[in-house]
Amino acid sequence: MIEATKLSQTTDTRERVLNLLKLKGALTADLIADELGITSMGVRRHLITLERDGLIKYRIEQRGQGRPGYVYSLTEQGDETFPRTYPQLANSLLDTVKALYGDEGIERLFDKRTDELSKQYSERLSGKSLKDRVAELVKIRTEEGYMADWEQLDGKTFVLREHNCAICQIAKKCQSACSHELDLFRKVLDDATVTREKHIIKGDAVCAYVIRAKAEAKPKARAVRH
Repeated sequence: MIEATKLSQTTDTRERVLNLLKLKGALTADLIADELGITSMGVRRHLITLERDGLIKYRIEQRGQGRPGYVYSLTEQGDETFPRTYPQLANSLLDTVKALYGDEGIERLFDKRTDELSKQYSERLSGKSLKDRVAELVKIRTEEGYMADWEQLDGKTFVLREHNCAICQIAKKCQSACSHELDLFRKVLDDATVTREKHIIKGDAVCAYVIRAKAEAKPKARAVRH
C-alpha cells in the first residue's frame, strides 16, 4: 500500500509539472518548486525523469549577474500528452467532404493521400531489395503509430503485421480508408503481390499482410527461321 501511494504521488507530481509548464510556459526549477509548493530538490528529480522520457527540454539562460540557469519547457512529445481531438476533427472533415462532394469526393481525398504517402515511402524504399523494403516499411509504419513488425516465411514470402490501427476511428466510419492502405502497400511494393489476411476493423487482433515476390517473367523464345 505504501509503495502504491508513493507511485501515485510521483505520477501526480509529474502531471502537475507538465500542467504548469503548459499553462505558464518555460520556467526554472526554483519557480516550478515555488508554484507547486515542494522543494527544489524534489522538483529536479522529476525534471530529470521527464527529460529522460522526452517530455521536457531545457535551455541555459543568463539571468542577471549570477550563474546561468536552466529553463525548462515542454517538448513536442510532452505537448502531445495533453488532450487532442484529432479523430473527431478528421471525422467531421470527412462528413463535410461527403456533404459537399458525395462519396466520389471521399474517394478522391483518399486517392490523393495514397499518392502523397506513396511518394514519401518510395523515397525511403528506393534501391532496396524486397526484404529490405519490407523491413523499412515496418519502420515507417511504426513511426506513424501502427506498432508494426514482420517476419520472413520463405525466400519470397513475408508477413507484415500492424498491432495498432492509427486511423481506427476514421476506418470504422469510412472503410475505404482501409482499402487505400492496402493500395498504398501495393504501390510501394509493386514487384510483389500484397494481400490482407487479418483485419482489426473486422475483429482480428492485428492487421496482417502477406507479401509475395512476383515470379520473374520468362524471356520469350526466339523464333527459329528455317
